[in-house]
Formats: sequence, structure tokens, C-alpha cells
Amino acid sequence: MQTLPSPTTSPATYSQFSTDTTIHRRQTRPVKVGNVTIGGGYPVVVQSMINEDTLDIEGSVAAIRRLHEIGCEIVRVTVPSMAHAKALAEIKEKLHATYQPVPLVADVHHNGMKIALEVAKHVDKVRINPGLYVFEKPKSDRTGYTQAEFDEIGEQIRETLEPLVVSLRDQGKAMRIGVNHGSLAERILFTYGDTPEGMVESALEFIRICESLDFRNLVISMKASRVPVMLAAYRLMAQKMDVHGMDYPLHLGVTEAGDGEYGRIKSTAGIGTLLAEGIGDTIRVSLTEAPEKEIPVCYSILQALGLRKTMVEYVACPSCGRTLFNLEEVLHQVREATKHLTGLDIAVMGCIVNGPGEMADADYGYVGKQPGYISLYRGREEIKKVPESQGVEELINLIKADDRWVEP
Repeated sequence: MQTLPSPTTSPATYSQFSTDTTIHRRQTRPVKVGNVTIGGGYPVVVQSMINEDTLDIEGSVAAIRRLHEIGCEIVRVTVPSMAHAKALAEIKEKLHATYQPVPLVADVHHNGMKIALEVAKHVDKVRINPGLYVFEKPKSDRTGYTQAEFDEIGEQIRETLEPLVVSLRDQGKAMRIGVNHGSLAERILFTYGDTPEGMVESALEFIRICESLDFRNLVISMKASRVPVMLAAYRLMAQKMDVHGMDYPLHLGVTEAGDGEYGRIKSTAGIGTLLAEGIGDTIRVSLTEAPEKEIPVCYSILQALGLRKTMVEYVACPSCGRTLFNLEEVLHQVREATKHLTGLDIAVMGCIVNGPGEMADADYGYVGKQPGYISLYRGREEIKKVPESQGVEELINLIKADDRWVEP
């Protein structure tokens, strides 16, 4: 790991750090999930999961549609029983008939081989958790696993997993090997401990089985509820895959992040950090809130990092004694008037000191230059000065004049 210079180091030493502002994403293979591609240089994909019971056909279809309409590109549903698996056939048909095809992922847990085989007929990807896919009955007096015991369970896993792998392979569908820090198998815990290394080895065991069956439509996740564990696991997974010549895309997420501001900050800390390092091809923000609340957070993370541009980027100073208008109120007015646009950078600056310089990269600027008046900019060029009461209206007129306005 690169060491930061000490505070007494000569400024020239800082030249060792790259000033490249582009995020260079890890190269991964493309994996198709319905009409969406994860990895392969495609834009980072946004996912979420419905809360409805999958047996509720109408409710599930409505929930999937709500998510998809606001930008969720892949939707996951839980499949705890064979009845739920069969219900997905009806859900898929109704989506086709009343809306449009939506890429669907089935979440299968706890000895779910038969369920997984059934649901694989109806969805585009099946997610399995290696820690739960083959149940290992714990022994209260166990102190460890011999190599023979370890290998015996490994063979059971292979026998159980093979029919699903063959089914998905032959249908051209995908699988997510979704490791969770909180549900590692007992033999993994005894062998590697409750560690990122154990998480990675758990995934690698399943990857090798898939590869031995010539199946590589895989997406891998290493989720944990603690951000440092999540970061370590994903970094190690990427490193191990590089060593083994694997190029599978990674699904990022902080599991059980909670709700409210902290849940969003926690998810952003984990997901955003890895994305900034070039790691990650699809993301889900897991909030204890309505699934619809997750999507704006995903897109905000991606937009902040410059990985996707799906909304207006607002640049605004924090306000100070030089500010010539109520900055918070004006920013709200500008946002409400323009938030439906996409691909624009709009700056709202309270004074000339911060104005033109700090907003140099913006498409349009709204700057307080003198009391009662607003200067409107296109890029670095001042276009007009208007009374403050007409500022927002004239900003809209300027955007319209450039043929970059669309009606909300």
C-alpha cells in the first residue's frame, strides 16, 4: 500500500500521486441479465428488491413496475418455496402483458436445489448464498474439520449445485454467487475464521465448480453489514480473481445498512469507496425503507463519481457573509424548476468571489454580483444581468434558448 508523505515532506514529493481524475474500472466480462448487461465496460447497473410476498402476483407485478419506472434496472424477488417459484412464471407473464419485460433475479436460500431449478425457468438470474445452499448440521462439540470432512462437504455442494449450473448454462442465464459475512458456512468459519478471507474462499469454491462445468455467466458479491469488512472482502476478491485469471463482475452492497441518513451514508461509504477504486459493476443500496427510496441513492453515488449522469448536477457554495441573496431558498427554487432535466451542470453562487471561478465547469451559472440583481452565465461567459425576482425565470429562458430545455 502506498504511504502518504509526512507533513514535513517537500511539496515536490506529492508528484508521485496521480492527478488523473478518471475512474479506471476493473475489466470484467459482460454478463447478460435479461436485456441488461453487467460488466464488460457497460454502465454500472442499479438494482433493488421488492418487499412483497411473491405469492401476491398483482402486488409483486405492481412493485416491480414501480421500481423499474424510476430507474431500477434489475429487480430481485425472494423465493422461499416451490409455490413462490411457480408464481414467478405468472409474474413474468403479467409484466410482459401489462408493462414490459423486466430483468428478474430470484433469491434462493436454505437447501434450495429444487426451488432453484424451478425458478431458473422463469427468471434471468438466480442468486444463491454459498453459506446456506447446502446445510451443514453443526456439532456442539466440534473443534474443527479434517481435510477429508471438508472435501466431503465440498463434493455434496458440487452434486447439489451442478443441476442448477447446467440449467442456467444451457438457458444462457446468469447466477450471482452472493456471499454474506453473517452467514458463512460452519466449515468455512472453522477453517478461515469470521474473516474476509473466509468470504472469498467461500465464493471461490462455488466459482470453481461453475467453471468446471463451463459456466461463466457469474456475478459475485461479498456483502457485510460493517463497511471495513465489506471493503476488505471486495478488495481481496478482486485481487484473488486477478491472480486466478478470473474476470467476473462484482455486485456491491453494504447489507443491512439500516435507514435514514446514516443508512445512506454507510452505503455510500462502502459502495462509493470501491467504485472510486474501479471495483464494481452493479450496486444495490439496502435500506430498511421502501425499495423505491434506494434508487435515488444509487444514482446519486454514481453521479457524484462521474460514472453515470442521470440528473442535474448542482454546484452551490456553502453561503457566508458575502452572499447577496438567500442562497438556500434560491437553490431550492432553481432545483425545483430544473430537477427534471438530465445531463446539465447548474451552479448557484452567492457572490462574485466564489462565482465564475468555482463554477467554471458548469453549463449555467446563477451568481449574485450586486444586491438585488443576478448575473446569468453560460459556461464562463456572462450572458445577462436581471433583477433577482426574475432570476429563475430568466435562467429557464436561457436554457430554452440553447434548446436544452424539456418540459417536466
